[in-house]
Amino acid sequence: MKNILVIGATGQIGSELTMELRKRYGNTNVVAGYIQGAEPKGELKDSGPSEIVDVTNEAMIESVVKAYHIDTIYNLAALLSVVAESKPKLAWKIGIDGLWNVLEVARVHGCAVFTPSSIGSFGADTPHTLTPQDTIQRPRTMYGVTKVTTEMLSDYYHTKYGVDTRAVRFPGIISNVTPPGGGTTDYAVDIYYSAVKGEKFVCPIAEGTLMDMMYMPDALNAAISLMEADPTKLVHRNAFNIASMSFAPEMIYAAIKKEVPDFEMVYDVDPLKQSIANSWPDSLDDTCARNEWGWKPVYDLESMTKDMLEKLRAKL
Repeated sequence: MKNILVIGATGQIGSELTMELRKRYGNTNVVAGYIQGAEPKGELKDSGPSEIVDVTNEAMIESVVKAYHIDTIYNLAALLSVVAESKPKLAWKIGIDGLWNVLEVARVHGCAVFTPSSIGSFGADTPHTLTPQDTIQRPRTMYGVTKVTTEMLSDYYHTKYGVDTRAVRFPGIISNVTPPGGGTTDYAVDIYYSAVKGEKFVCPIAEGTLMDMMYMPDALNAAISLMEADPTKLVHRNAFNIASMSFAPEMIYAAIKKEVPDFEMVYDVDPLKQSIANSWPDSLDDTCARNEWGWKPVYDLESMTKDMLEKLRAKL
């Protein structure tokens, strides 16, 4: 990777990934692609180039790729799970029609492409414990449908046209920098804000609901490490299971209580979020990622909790 375009650079993952890529590859070598109304701000804006890049506009993508001699595209444009259920047509337009545009530009200009998948690509019929790398994927949400299609379309462009496509299946991502934006796992970010603010947390996910989660530093490292990996070692491409920790609401609550003894939590289950959570895996088997490109997370629930609370206290 020499010249990189991040599409969706002002989103939850994109904003932090863009900054991490600039640290590693140089500020001027990473272009922050954004849509009107979601302009970069602060350090993200000041540290390097930015351009309007609407993923649904192929000509716009191509113009930026040519202008900056882009060789690698991180395509993070998507609606998150809960939002996608309320806007399924838009979710498809951004997630799949947009991906098609990115892949076509990549095919013509020789770019590598990273487009993340998700644990949402699995469904109720998938084995829920240590979900295998290769298994049944029959999601019942539009978010999940677009993610399965993402994996298949990316593989198609690799096998038919030789486009260097790669992806991971992200679990729920927990960040102390960017607020969540409509995902099923958002509670695992919101709960830390409540703890630091001294507020009682109202949990929308039922007790005992296990879901795979990951701290943002590990997620960023996974996205970059995979794109840096030797392609001859990759048996799989789209998309790798990656795992770090799996917990239910009462477990993250207990971890926070150790650091904030007077913290309180009650339940008020959101039926939509709960139905989505019930269809997702409890835990993923990430053996293939570990073997094929050396994936290894750093954070567990305890170390993440300490770091989250420390960073949010300083921030708030």
